[in-house]
Amino acid sequence: MTDLTKKPEIQLLCDLVRCASVTPDDAGCQALLAQRLVDLGFECETMIFGDVTNLWARRGSASPVLCFAGHTDVVPAGDTSAWSSDPFEPTIRGDCLYGRGAADMKSGLAAMIVAIEQFLHTNAGHNGSLALLITSDEEGYARDGTLKVIETLTARGEKIDWCVIGEPSSENKLGDLVRVGRRGSLSGQLTVNGVQGHVAYPQLADNPIRRFAPILAELHNISWDEGNEYFPPTSFQVVDIRSGSGAPNVTPSDLSARFNFRYSTEWTHESLQKRVHEVLDAHDIDYDLKWHLSGKPFLTGPGKLIDAVVTSVAEHTGSAPELSTGGGTSDGRFISPAGVEVVELGPINASIHKLDEHVRVDDVVLLTSMYRRIMELLF
Repeated sequence: MTDLTKKPEIQLLCDLVRCASVTPDDAGCQALLAQRLVDLGFECETMIFGDVTNLWARRGSASPVLCFAGHTDVVPAGDTSAWSSDPFEPTIRGDCLYGRGAADMKSGLAAMIVAIEQFLHTNAGHNGSLALLITSDEEGYARDGTLKVIETLTARGEKIDWCVIGEPSSENKLGDLVRVGRRGSLSGQLTVNGVQGHVAYPQLADNPIRRFAPILAELHNISWDEGNEYFPPTSFQVVDIRSGSGAPNVTPSDLSARFNFRYSTEWTHESLQKRVHEVLDAHDIDYDLKWHLSGKPFLTGPGKLIDAVVTSVAEHTGSAPELSTGGGTSDGRFISPAGVEVVELGPINASIHKLDEHVRVDDVVLLTSMYRRIMELLF
């Protein structure tokens, strides 16, 4: 096999993995990328909100605008002694490159930069504009990253038409699945209030655990929806329940529970909240419930962007990708509401957030070619 490790995208990926950019620390990644972009004629703007560093880079002033988006931050490596090699020293074993962020999503960033370099080498006078939106706040709270950049761009009248996000979307082989939307994410923090008492005298107390048990069963047994043509069914999951006084003979005074909906367009966050309150109120309990909306569902319909992505993938792999809205949330939830067509195309996601995270070397090279072809088809 040709030595692909000397390819510019692999060299750049190695440089990025060496930056220990645990969220929200960018650790110098964006400066590294910005220098490459400045050399290509991009105007680079660093936007800092709180502890988060963001990069907005643009080449050209005309429409339409194609933006590549991604994040430099990574999740913590965990127990580094459990890794087969230093998580922040890129290591090639067999046909894979290992390191934290190798798949999620520094390989996507490296492929984007090199694809743009290759595209501009032969298409310097292309129509429209190219842009990159890169944040260090995707793996964290996601409040001072892409969300704030989009708010800033919108306030000054700067519009993106198409956006390709390099999140690891593929499942079994590169390009087999492309995200064209995501479900919404709505979380609730519930407190059920009771009256503490002796276990031998339950009539003198009000045990919140006993109160909550049938409610929990009812919420889990509700068939929220069957999904639709574009979205899988809505999912309800309880992620944490806490109660107890610390003593074996005392019923507690309160119970707290956290839950999450990943919801389809069959619901709005308001209608989901209303339905949950109806269940709680029917059980006549004393409760407090706080809600947090992480993102509304979004969907990119048929158009030039999807056509270009599907064509590029098919030309490189021999088959068209599955168009999906499954999985978790992504920063696409902040970009789409600005009227942007958004797709996610990136490497295989099997090892993300795990020990020994890795990406196939030839996949990074192939992804670079896919990104370049998308630009050729759009411009």
